[in-house]
Amino acid sequence: MLKNFFAVLSQSFIGLAVLSQIAVFTQPSSAATIVGESGNVRAEISYDKPEEYQYKNVRLQISRAGKVVLDQKLPQESEYDRPVGGIYEKEEKLPILDLDGDKEPEVIADFFTGGAHCCTYSLIYRYDKKSQKYTQIRQDWGNGAYRFQDFDKDGIIELESRDDRFAYSFTAYAASAYPLQIWQYRQGKMLDVTRRYPKLIYSHASELWKTYTEIRQQGDDGKGFLAAYLADKYLLGQGEDGWKRVRQAYTKSDRAQYFADLRKFLRETGYMK
Repeated sequence: MLKNFFAVLSQSFIGLAVLSQIAVFTQPSSAATIVGESGNVRAEISYDKPEEYQYKNVRLQISRAGKVVLDQKLPQESEYDRPVGGIYEKEEKLPILDLDGDKEPEVIADFFTGGAHCCTYSLIYRYDKKSQKYTQIRQDWGNGAYRFQDFDKDGIIELESRDDRFAYSFTAYAASAYPLQIWQYRQGKMLDVTRRYPKLIYSHASELWKTYTEIRQQGDDGKGFLAAYLADKYLLGQGEDGWKRVRQAYTKSDRAQYFADLRKFLRETGYMK
């Protein structure tokens, strides 16, 4: 594959290479734990592994200053959902960090559902000082995942990801591409703040277009990359310019149907009004 193609795959969290650390499973064992600490907060995920690819009795325990304040079984979709400590970390450790800048660290429990590339989701736990209890939300990442960033250098963490709704939409998974997505966690809610970062979107769109021109020379029709590129252009408020470029680039016999399907999809996913 082309060098730039791999660059976009890495940036957009596409394919097996991105999730290789998740997909490599250890040998069967009777029990295992994943631990994380931040200040006076300590969290531990424990689980039994009776067979390969099977994870049962998955529990999360959170302690504050040595006192257990949460001890519960985690809600897996199936017994094949594997607890993952830090998706992109070299060392498997439970992420505990202040996501929203309120001086109170959140606990993030990540899961990988198994298979070649799908799927990952996160359970994010927030401490409520009034009730002295933890509340939890779930964030689904689909075939990809996320990375912690601090783009503004303000101590508020962003979660860089991709719009996984574009997987398989216009081509096979391996040839799919994805618009940039940037999230922030705020008091128990995940907010899509992608449009606040036009420079990052512009850079991402440029990489998508560059890769499209290269894979087209290799015989790929590039539908997946054109779709993601156009979505990025809408995030920049440059939808018409994006359409002009896409119409000029895609000249195959199914172009009318492709453009109609693309327009419908972008409306359904909220990029077009």
